[in-house]
Order: sequence, then structure tokens, then C-alpha cells
Amino acid sequence: MLFTDDTDASLQAAVALVNSTDEPGEPLGSVDDLSAFLASWPYTGRLDATQGELDAVRRLRPALKALLLAERDEAAEIVNSMLAKAKALPQLQRHDHWDWHVHAVDPDRPLEERVVVETAMAMIDVIRADEMSRLDRCASDDCDDVVLDLSRNRSRRYCSTTCGNREAVAAYRARQKA
Repeated sequence: MLFTDDTDASLQAAVALVNSTDEPGEPLGSVDDLSAFLASWPYTGRLDATQGELDAVRRLRPALKALLLAERDEAAEIVNSMLAKAKALPQLQRHDHWDWHVHAVDPDRPLEERVVVETAMAMIDVIRADEMSRLDRCASDDCDDVVLDLSRNRSRRYCSTTCGNREAVAAYRARQKA
């Protein structure tokens, strides 16, 4: 295991959020879609399930993407800024199926603030371990999504099976033409 379970979960949730779209039926297409997204990627605390909350979470994507794809020193600066803005106060907590882990924001704070702080806290582990190479852009020519590679051999290049398959088919067709 490279990172703790809560760090893995926060990183995976952040990548899913950054790679989401506003299209109907997509992870952030409606308030109901946000509720479904949060069932898959649970954040501690309240869910208001309002259009305002959905809009606020949608607006996080560019800043989180910039953090996930930043160079190490820049990522550290972004993390520090995010945590300072949220007035984060790290504390050990244990709840649900999680053993002791760090929370740095009150569960009553708005969802978008909790998402930012939990992502920033996860990125602390990535930065300290000098594992920024675990985060990259999808290798597909026509995709700009983020890839989180938690594999041992660092072999993940595509954000999804769809992108990987599309590239494999394109390579196969190119070989057949030659």
C-alpha cells in the first residue's frame, strides 16, 4: 500500500470529481446525480442537496485539477493556500468503518469546503512521499482527464478503460493499414 486508505479514497474522489461533467446523466448533471456521486465517493458531513451546493462543487474542478497536475513545489503552495483559506485544524477522528485518520474541517462546513480540505490533506501525503508522478493527464490524444496511478509498477496511462480501448483500436487500425 502506497498511501493510507483515507488518502487513497480522497485522491480517487478528487480525480472522479475533476473528470466529471455537467451533462445529464453524468456524475454532476443534476442535484440527484451529485447525491449519487457522493454515495460512491462519500465525504464526511452534511449534504444539503441543493442547486447551489451542486454549482459550488462544480466550480471546484479547475482548482482541484490544477492542484492534482501541479509540480511538487507548486502543489505544496496550493495546498497551503487551500488549508489556510479554510482555516483547517487537523484532528484525529474515527468513524464509520475508518480507523483513526486526520480530518481538518468541521463536518458542518459546506460540502465544497470539505472537498477542498480533504483533497488538500491527501495531497500532503503525495507531496511528502514525492509521488507527484502518480498523477498525470490521460495519454489519449483526445482526452484531457486526470489519471491517478496507484499501481505498483506505475503502468496506468489512461483515465478510463474507454480511453485505453480507443487508443488500442486506433493503434491496431494503424498497424493494419501499414
